[in-house]
Amino acid sequence: MFTFLRSARKSLAFAAATLSTLVLAGCEPVATAGGTGLPAGKPVEVALLVPSGSGDASDELLGRSIENAARLAITDLGSVQIDLRVYPTGASPAQAASAAQQAVAEGAKIIVGPLRAEEANAAGVAVAASGVNVLSFSNNPAIAGGNVFVLGPTFENSARRLAGYAVRSGKSKVMIVSDQNTAGEAGRNAIQRGVTAAGGSVVAQGSYEFSQNGIIQAVPAIAAQAKSSGAQAVFLTADAAGALPLVSQLLSENGVSPAMYQYIGLTRWDIPAATLALPGVQGGWFAIPDPALYAQYQNRYAAAFGEAPHPVSAVAYDAIAAIGALAKKGSGLDRASLTQGAGFAGVNGVFRLLPDGTNERGLAVAQIQSGSVVVVDPAPRSFGGAGF
Repeated sequence: MFTFLRSARKSLAFAAATLSTLVLAGCEPVATAGGTGLPAGKPVEVALLVPSGSGDASDELLGRSIENAARLAITDLGSVQIDLRVYPTGASPAQAASAAQQAVAEGAKIIVGPLRAEEANAAGVAVAASGVNVLSFSNNPAIAGGNVFVLGPTFENSARRLAGYAVRSGKSKVMIVSDQNTAGEAGRNAIQRGVTAAGGSVVAQGSYEFSQNGIIQAVPAIAAQAKSSGAQAVFLTADAAGALPLVSQLLSENGVSPAMYQYIGLTRWDIPAATLALPGVQGGWFAIPDPALYAQYQNRYAAAFGEAPHPVSAVAYDAIAAIGALAKKGSGLDRASLTQGAGFAGVNGVFRLLPDGTNERGLAVAQIQSGSVVVVDPAPRSFGGAGF
C-alpha cells in the first residue's frame, strides 16, 4: 500500500496541475452569422492543427498519430476530396492563434484541432470574424460556443449515459464522491444533471482534498454518509491516474465495498490496463466508445502505419468523417450543417455536434468483471434509440 501511496502523491499532484487549466480566463469566441460554403467539384480545404513543434517527444508522437488518423479518414471518403494542410501549434496558444489565421488566409474552410483547451480557445478567437469553424479535440465545454466545437469525450456524455443505465437497473439512489478540484467539481455537476435527467436522486455527496492525506482523512466520513443515506450506487469522479486506486481501496476498507454498492466511474477505468486488477473497482461500471468500431479502427491504423494509434487520434478521424459526410451531401460547413440532428458516424461510434458547441456521443456501458472489461449495455448505433 505504501508503495502506491508514494506514487499516488506524484500522480495526484501532476493531475491537479494539468486539470487546473480547464478554466480559461481568455476571451470566448464570438458567434458568426454566416457559414462557409463548399465550392462544387473542388477539394475541401481543411486545416489540421497538431501539437507538434513544442520539442516534447510526446507531443510529436501525438501530432503524428493525429495526422495519420486524418489521412486514414480521407482515404475512406471515396469521391470526396479533402485538401489537408497541417499546421503545428507547438502546444502554444499564441502559435495556435497564428496558425489558425495563416490557415484561413491560405483558404481553409474549416479548422480541425487543436488539441488543448487554451490553444483551441485562442484559435477560435483568432478566426471568429472569418466565419470559419474550429472542430477542436478538447473535451472542455468551457471553450465551446461561437465558432468553436469540442469533439472530445465530455463528462456530460458519460454522466448521462451511466446515470440512465443505473436508474434502469434499479440503482436510482446515488451518492456522488468527488475530488476537490476543478475537474472534480465539473464532474460532480455533470453527475447531478445526469442523475436528475434520468429520474434518479442524489441522496448524498462527499468530497476529499485532492491529496493523499486529504483522501485518507475524508474517506471515513464519506463511507458513513453512504451507509446512512440509503445510497444504492456510489458515483466517483476519480480517475485511474489520480485518486481512484486509493479512494476505492479505502472505501472498501470502511465498509462501502463494490459488493454492497454499485460503483460507477465518470472516467475510463480501463486505462491504464493495470487498473482492471484493483480489488476496489471490481464490478464497477464506466462508459466507453463503441468497442467494436474502435477495434476495427485500431487494426486498420496499425496495418497502415505500423504502430498503434493514440486514442485522441480517433477524434481526428471523426472530425474528417463529419466534414466528408457534409461535403458528400453538398452541405456547407456552417453551424446549421455541423449541428444536424442525425449526427455522424465515426470510429468512436455515432456522435453529433450541439448548438452550444459541445457534443453528444453514443457510448457503451462497460463493467469490470474479474479483471476484464465486459460490455453490459452496447453503444447505440443511431440517435433516438436505447442508450440516449
